[in-house]
Amino acid sequence: MKGRLRLWALVISVIAVALGASVAGASTATFTTQALFGTWDPSGTGLTISPIANSSGDSEPAIAFASDGTMAVDGLAWLPFQVNVWRGTFGSTPSYLGGFDQVVPSHGNRLTLGDEDADIEFTSANTMLLADLNVIPNPKFSQAQFGVDVTRCPAGAAMSDCTTTVLDQTNSDRPWITHRGTTAWVSYHDSGNSTLVHVQMSTDDGHTWRKVSSPITGQGGATGAATFNNIQGPIVADPNSNYLYDIYAAGTQKTKCCSADFSNIYVARSTDGGKHWDTTLVYSSPTGTPLDNIFPSLAVDQTTGKVYAVWSDGHDVWLASSPVGGTGWSAPMKVSNINTTVMPWVAARANKVDVVYYGSTAAQDDPAAVWNVYDAQSTNAGASFDQNLVSSTPNRVGAVCTGGDACAGNVNRELLDLFEVAENPTNNKAAIIYTSSEISTYTTPDGVVHKLPEIVLAYEQ
Repeated sequence: MKGRLRLWALVISVIAVALGASVAGASTATFTTQALFGTWDPSGTGLTISPIANSSGDSEPAIAFASDGTMAVDGLAWLPFQVNVWRGTFGSTPSYLGGFDQVVPSHGNRLTLGDEDADIEFTSANTMLLADLNVIPNPKFSQAQFGVDVTRCPAGAAMSDCTTTVLDQTNSDRPWITHRGTTAWVSYHDSGNSTLVHVQMSTDDGHTWRKVSSPITGQGGATGAATFNNIQGPIVADPNSNYLYDIYAAGTQKTKCCSADFSNIYVARSTDGGKHWDTTLVYSSPTGTPLDNIFPSLAVDQTTGKVYAVWSDGHDVWLASSPVGGTGWSAPMKVSNINTTVMPWVAARANKVDVVYYGSTAAQDDPAAVWNVYDAQSTNAGASFDQNLVSSTPNRVGAVCTGGDACAGNVNRELLDLFEVAENPTNNKAAIIYTSSEISTYTTPDGVVHKLPEIVLAYEQ
């Protein structure tokens, strides 16, 4: 979310509802972890960075696999304006490609800087597509608007061979990207006059883009509930059918504008590439139980087509599933077993499901809270889950704010808003990329020491 302008001044800023049985079992999978460091030149900034003197810091990472097992990871640099990208294969230390989108081409010759939000994907041609939210400041750097671009890198290309296309410059937020074959879709929020979701489509492997329809409009009561009150999770294409899905949490018609009581989970579905959508209410919680901690997530099993939706009510992570088509949904099942959970994400392949989340035994706003990364894993298409500890050491000590723009002073934002898990197509094992605020620090010229987030890659053994 665009509240990521956390260093603007520096760099230029419960109710538990038992709807399904808890199926959290003992740990069965193990993980190895390694930190990844993006780099930049901090000369002239007056910053002192430790332990890696030129570390950019990173947060809110994404991960994707191509069909041949090529893996890409992105991270939002914390100090400079750039999206750091790595490429490799499962089990390896991926190669650092560099900092993308330091300056983005824009209409009107305006200065445009990347690194506000990002998502990454491979098409069937192994083309890497990086969707990025960029910031367009005014000449005085006192205000800014936000746009969306896509950087396209052909298979095996160096950063210098990549090209960037601007999709929108009219105030946007949180882009997501998905693909089927060499067709790709990007969805993103309107952050100006509403929170409508916009979708653009490429049918030529990311060369050109055009607008298709919004999954929010034309949906009756769901539209009334979501026009100003929704927070969108990822757009996801079924690789083996015409189904395209978009998940979002929304409010109610009684709070049409402008409430943050996102107590409903919806999944929209298109069968014609995003021209038309129909929407299903997956779950509705009691009023006052928000389900946007922070994004709901959705995955399609890449071999069976079964659809999985996950969300957090702040205490528990819940999962609902649907057969191919995403119209009839199961009652939610609790898949976590710790007091506080945020930022769930889900991946699925060959009836194996991995749901990851940050968890703590303390309250979310406890300054002494100790957080770790957990994986709830199912090997039977979501019928039961085992709990696995992913992080070898705590990835956060302190409160975690998931309010985006509403986080006062952008304090406790080091983890930002999400992390991801993906299934390796060559062995069906999970790769998880998460943020840790406990690895690095930076010191400002006035001598104040700050936590510098870094990203950590975990491989299932």
